[in-house]
Amino acid sequence: MPSEDLVRADTQRWLERAVIGLNLCPFAKGVVAKGQLHVAVSDARDDDAVEAVLRDEIQALLALDAEQRDTTLLVLPHALPDFLDFNDFLDRADAVLDTLDAVGELQIASFHPDYQFAGTAADDVTNCSNRAPYPMLHLLREDSVERATSAFPDAAEIFERNMATLEGLGVEGWAALGVGATKESP
Repeated sequence: MPSEDLVRADTQRWLERAVIGLNLCPFAKGVVAKGQLHVAVSDARDDDAVEAVLRDEIQALLALDAEQRDTTLLVLPHALPDFLDFNDFLDRADAVLDTLDAVGELQIASFHPDYQFAGTAADDVTNCSNRAPYPMLHLLREDSVERATSAFPDAAEIFERNMATLEGLGVEGWAALGVGATKESP
């Protein structure tokens, strides 16, 4: 099992090289530069524990001003390793938002090492736009998303640009970024 330090280092490298480096999310750089991104590494190992830590992180994010903490990445290195199980869990995650009356205040984006969009092959490089070294739930403030997308009125352009970037990079180029999980030595 990876240590928390290793998980944090892998997550930071992924943010720097892929998310910000490839500009997959044009809003990430500013949030990271301002120190408004909170990375929570969880030791949760089952769905109930993930739900509990998700609930805690949602409440913690809502308790703070956006200038202090705009967004949270909940990293789950020990839970939901199977993408289909992870994908199924997203309904439960949305139910937590609903239970906490946070629908309309927060939304959840998902990232997974084996992320696969419907209708794509597992090895399609465009899946990499949502691939991360570990399963992750990204808690985003709706207000912040609205402000950020006002600078990009056609959000489809971001998606299309990302697909073109990844297709230009290719599977080998993505692998060369070294943004996967680091294997610890025994």
